[in-house]
Amino acid sequence: MLVSHTSEDLTPWVLTLSCPDRPGIVHAVAGLLAEHGGNITESQQFGDPLSGLFFMRVQVTSGAGRADLEAALAGLAPRFDLTWSLDVAGRPVRTLVMGSTAAHCLNDLAFRQRSENLPIDIVAVVSNHTALAPLAEFYGIDFHHVPVTSATKAAAEARLLELVEELDVELVVLARYMQILSDDLCRALAGRVINIHHSFLPSFKGARPYAQAHDRGVKLIGATAHYVTGDLDEGPIIEQDVERVDHTRHVDDLVALGQDVERRALARAVRWHAEHRVLLDGHRTIVFR
Repeated sequence: MLVSHTSEDLTPWVLTLSCPDRPGIVHAVAGLLAEHGGNITESQQFGDPLSGLFFMRVQVTSGAGRADLEAALAGLAPRFDLTWSLDVAGRPVRTLVMGSTAAHCLNDLAFRQRSENLPIDIVAVVSNHTALAPLAEFYGIDFHHVPVTSATKAAAEARLLELVEELDVELVVLARYMQILSDDLCRALAGRVINIHHSFLPSFKGARPYAQAHDRGVKLIGATAHYVTGDLDEGPIIEQDVERVDHTRHVDDLVALGQDVERRALARAVRWHAEHRVLLDGHRTIVFR
């Protein structure tokens, strides 16, 4: 029997799911939500013909509690072999930001959290340097200096995992953190770490990439935000952005433009992840914007 609720009783939920594609999935999910007094406010779905998987994201308001909804979803899951997740829509995701010396990405995320309702709660900044400590202090975020050398790398990563556990961290953002994470750490935090880096056409690796790009006369500079895996800079891509440049641009111009495009791409990737708009499809992502 359906139970009526006032608007004050309703909770906005976001449900994401994936499963083998077959008829009846949308009907079954919508029916389940309706049975629990749900009013669907946003719904997106995609069937991938390559993987044969179906992906869905639904926002719904309902007076039903989490336990009731989760029990109903758990009951439906075996019928369609569902992998699903349920959360309160808009809940700030507890986030740890890692950086080295460049401040632009950290500053942008902290500013957007404060002024643009970016749905994250930055609970700590971790850095292998101390340059970002004043910025973290300005935003009232706890700063942790965790130096990294070849001799201390294992201990540093162990300390990071301790902080993730102690602070109940759900998302780690590498905001120009200039250290490579070990395979073990990548596996421990799989699907929970987002990285940002430049992406040139053609690509330039090593020191001073913008100077290399300027020397080669590139016409596009860009940035890629992706999930971190054990394969360096090859994790599933969430977002990319580019800026067109020409021969009049100096190296300093490319650096400034590059930092701006990095900020934009990373902020969108973090927002979409925090809003549960990103679903993994093998080594690709499905992004319901």
